[in-house]
Formats: sequence, structure tokens, C-alpha cells
Amino acid sequence: MTDNTLKILLIEDDMIEIMKFNRTISSLQLNHKIIEAKNGEEALDILNEKNRIPDIILLDLNMPKMNGIEFLNILKKDDVLKYIPTIILTTSSNRKDMLECYKIGIAGYIIKPLKFENYVKNIERLLNYWSCNELIKG
Repeated sequence: MTDNTLKILLIEDDMIEIMKFNRTISSLQLNHKIIEAKNGEEALDILNEKNRIPDIILLDLNMPKMNGIEFLNILKKDDVLKYIPTIILTTSSNRKDMLECYKIGIAGYIIKPLKFENYVKNIERLLNYWSCNELIKG
């Protein structure tokens, strides 16, 4: 179903995590379009090209140059970009980080599980939800 295809901006500095995400998308046989950014600065450059606006953003918190919370603060101040659902995908189970992210306005917070099969299940649930979400479809 082409109308359920998402344009996903993955902001992640770890190449292994990027490969793991892409492997998950392939194994689930999903046709989502993945745009990769290695850090918040690169992501903002991509988002400034208005023809590349993603449906959702998956954001790691622990990154060089600009961490996820710094990126979120910039994103949520932009009148157009602030509406893009942003889901944190991180290893950080720090409650303070989680509460700060929700305060800024994220759509979800997922801690990367250690087991690959659990990671795949979480990503599948996440993408199934956003594929049928009215905000995206409209």
C-alpha cells in the first residue's frame, strides 16, 4: 500500500544503529523512505529543504555537536517543523531526559532493547501506528 508509506528522518550518529534500523525495515518488508542524518545540525539542514519534510522523525538523544534535546528545542520553535511527530529512539532510560523530552513536545519515547528481535517488534509497532495515523494521512 503506497499511501501507508512513511518518509522517516532517522537522526542517529552510530553507524551500527543506522544499519540495524535499515535491516529492520528490510526484514519487515516495509517500503518506507529513510532519510539519514548523523546529527542534529545535519538534520536541520535537511529539514530546511522544505521538499524533504518527513512524516516522522526518529531521534537519538546522545549525539555529538548537538544532542537530541538541543535539536528538539530548535525543532519545536519552528512554526512548520514543530508539527512533525518526533519519537525518541535511545539507549537512555534517564527519567529526567524522558520528562524533558515530553515537556518539549515529543510523540513518543522508546528505549532501544538489547535483543534484536525485541528491537524489530518495537519498530514494527511504532511504524504500524504512524502509518495509519490521521495526522500523517491528512
